[in-house]
Amino acid sequence: MPQKAETLEAAEEALVQPDAPAAETEETDAQTEVSSVPEIPEEAPAEAVEEPKPKRSRRKKAAAEETGDLSVPETPEAPSPEEPAPAPEEPAAEAAVSSSSLSPRPAPILTLEAGADVETEESLADVAWHEIHNAYRTRRMLTGTLGGLEQTDNGKTIAVVEYKGYRVVIPLKEMVLNYQNHLTGDAYNEMIVRQHKLLSRMLGAEIDFVIKGIDSKTRSVVASRKEAMLKKRKIFYMDTDLSGEYRIYDGRIVQARVIATSEKAIRIEAFGVEASVMARDLSWEWIGDARDHYAVGDRVLVRVQSVNREDIEHISIKADLRSVSDNRQDNLRLCRIQSKYAGIVTDVHKGVVYIRLTNGVNAIAHSCYDRRRPGKKDDVSFVVTGVDQERGVALGIVTRIIRQNL
Repeated sequence: MPQKAETLEAAEEALVQPDAPAAETEETDAQTEVSSVPEIPEEAPAEAVEEPKPKRSRRKKAAAEETGDLSVPETPEAPSPEEPAPAPEEPAAEAAVSSSSLSPRPAPILTLEAGADVETEESLADVAWHEIHNAYRTRRMLTGTLGGLEQTDNGKTIAVVEYKGYRVVIPLKEMVLNYQNHLTGDAYNEMIVRQHKLLSRMLGAEIDFVIKGIDSKTRSVVASRKEAMLKKRKIFYMDTDLSGEYRIYDGRIVQARVIATSEKAIRIEAFGVEASVMARDLSWEWIGDARDHYAVGDRVLVRVQSVNREDIEHISIKADLRSVSDNRQDNLRLCRIQSKYAGIVTDVHKGVVYIRLTNGVNAIAHSCYDRRRPGKKDDVSFVVTGVDQERGVALGIVTRIIRQNL
């Protein structure tokens, strides 16, 4: 049967000749399986779990040996965590632009001493203005020096206070407590003249003030001394401490400021209250001129003898400096009767000469043997004729004037 024979030969031929060579098929399968292995991303750490590699069959190995290609495509390695990936290099032009855009830092001030801190006037002014601004917000008291008195264009008197290089303006009605608004005409002018004379003697004194307004653009300040004094009066004279006692009471020693001086007295300010202290209450030794011993701006210790607390705007005190110092009446024992001592005349009143001897004893002379009349601040020779223990003075006669104070 010829057709059947052809059919069998065609079937055998189909079995003997496949569609593709076996070696090429195995190589293609090997490449497909290798390429199917997922690549590890560059950002993955070294500790990441590696995918298991697919097992190669013997046919793949045999195909590779027949073709002579034993290389396997390498998988890109992930960077080690200890070695960060290198950053891309910056172009030279961009690096130059970025470096030029950074402003150079100012060099620190070269000081004479190692580690010393020196500030410029501008920085000090900024710090002072910041302090003024905070005091204005918190209503805190500041302390300055009375630097001058001025008349405005409309005829008003203002006080100028110097505070760390800044000018603080205080109107006259905010400078004193006893300013009277209801006066008119001559009475008002007399009050202004009296206040102006008092403030003129206060030039150079330390005063407290509370800032009432500021202007940041011009850095000008307006303040009130009256408000500061009332605040201190309330704290130290009207309020009490935990034990129920006033902070300032009769007999207490306090520190006060000297705000004005004259020949026979000084004016002090003790925690918002002003008082005058006569020359006889300044020291156990007689003082001819208080200005020779005290100046505006000094701080002294005074003993408050009495306090009058009528109300917060009407508080007065009586104080002295003599009781704070040592009692010098014991120096009388240094004087011997019929002995001569040198001294200086402190005052002459109704023919009576008051003398302070060089040994610290106060003396009184009712007569003088010199043809010249002794005057204040004259150096004289004094002979002791008696001692007054009750008054603590020596009695005697001026024998001669050693040197006159002309």
